[in-house]
Amino acid sequence: MPMPAFEEYEPAGDCACRGCAQRRRSLARARAIPLRDGGHPAARGARRVLVLATAAGVVLGGGGTAAVAVTTPAAGPVALDDPGSPQGGRTPLHGPKGGPVGQPGSPAKPGAVKRIDRTTIINRAKLWLDAQVPYSMSTYFTDGYRQDCSGYVSMAWNLGSNEWTGSLDKFATKITKDDLLPGDMLLFHNPADPNNGSHVVIFGGWVDETRNHYIAYEQTRPNTRKLATPYGYWSNADKYVPYRFNGVTGGVVPVVPVVPEVPGVVPEPPAAGPKPGDAKAFPGADKFAAGAANDFVEQLGRMLIERGAYRFYPKGVADRTWSDHDKLATQAFQRAQGWSGTDADGTPGAHTWRLLVEKQGADIPPLVGAAPGPGGVRAYPGSAVFRPGRSHAAIEALGRQLRKKGFGKYYTSGPGPRWGEADRRNVEAFQRAQGWRGASANGYPGPETWRRLFA
Repeated sequence: MPMPAFEEYEPAGDCACRGCAQRRRSLARARAIPLRDGGHPAARGARRVLVLATAAGVVLGGGGTAAVAVTTPAAGPVALDDPGSPQGGRTPLHGPKGGPVGQPGSPAKPGAVKRIDRTTIINRAKLWLDAQVPYSMSTYFTDGYRQDCSGYVSMAWNLGSNEWTGSLDKFATKITKDDLLPGDMLLFHNPADPNNGSHVVIFGGWVDETRNHYIAYEQTRPNTRKLATPYGYWSNADKYVPYRFNGVTGGVVPVVPVVPEVPGVVPEPPAAGPKPGDAKAFPGADKFAAGAANDFVEQLGRMLIERGAYRFYPKGVADRTWSDHDKLATQAFQRAQGWSGTDADGTPGAHTWRLLVEKQGADIPPLVGAAPGPGGVRAYPGSAVFRPGRSHAAIEALGRQLRKKGFGKYYTSGPGPRWGEADRRNVEAFQRAQGWRGASANGYPGPETWRRLFA
């Protein structure tokens, strides 16, 4: 497919960048009738026209003729960017403005990136998703990263600087669609007009085996979202290029050697059981027995949490030791598939494992009634429920719990199932009581607010 070229952006004639401003000043100084520096360019042009007109009037009034020559030298070299130029030092597009990470004029060096694993990249991306960070090309979140699509990727990759779509490729290596793994990016940079069409998303995994849709983590209007997205994107699909962050660790797809066929010789069958690094192969039921502690248990827990089992884990995270949390979460996932009896006994089998690793089957449905998990945590129904005008049973349950905890002073009646300003202000009061500030105390409950309310 055609790949977009990363090339120099040719600015318009009235561009205010450092190079163009320097060139316009050089041209102005070289004219036959010099002008003072300073003031608006239009004002300087008006003064120059006035001087020329006055000189011509004097000559013509005296009965003679004169030619006023204006020489325009050929364009010379443009001075390099430097902190002393009128435009300041080199900085990312649209920034910095108010609390960005790093120091202005000191962008991150692509060769000095921090090492990071894929799980951490996705977990960092989920931080903004849970906080529902509003999209902005000029403001910065509490972590210092700009609240647009490239600032989001800079944050997820922990670059320590706010990059833009024209510089993110310097921190990554171009790969193919077949190589994509969670934590990689899909980048479209429009060099002709960077503000029109340019976009970047974090790849979160394929939706199914057809590889026509993937989970995209992205910063877009109105706020951060995670959505099944057609490859490469909704628009300009053929211009989105897959890249892999140079600092990522792990997740390399193993190369299976091809054994040439020899006439009359039957090749030896592969050894049974999962190979190191093979996350898709079912490791066997013995890995999930009472008292078992291994990486497969933790992997199972993470996959179950992603499919709606958050309420079964009191701390919101999985660990390496098999426990009732894992068993109840597995059973809930199995029942969500319509299974019963021994097929939904809470012990993962090969079919359960395949549905989880390939992100197939039904998710665990949210519940608002009595908490089924050992930690006593009710199911978080998702951030979309808590929006103006929405009605949902979880909103009324939230209100009752706020009153029970002593944070219901803004209710004049109710609470009821329809989200309103009283709900938001009561949630905000509860969040502030946790010591949170800024976007963490905006009055909209995220998973951690929900967990603490119902714990």
